[in-house]
Amino acid sequence: MSGSRKSDAWSGMGIGWAITSTLVGGMATVGGLGYLLDRFLDTGSGFTALGIVLGAASAIYIVYLRYGRGDE
Repeated sequence: MSGSRKSDAWSGMGIGWAITSTLVGGMATVGGLGYLLDRFLDTGSGFTALGIVLGAASAIYIVYLRYGRGDE
């Protein structure tokens, strides 16, 4: 097996991990802010859930801007 064919199998792995970490990081960051807001205001878990959803939505938008527009 030649070296170029072997590297082709792994060529998208870095992009996949970057997308995954952006999605998880967005949910963790904004969800964490929602958790802190819940703790500060002594409410239930509404802001945490809202933060996770908003974090996922913003992370999806960031991934779209970075990888999905197709204007290379």
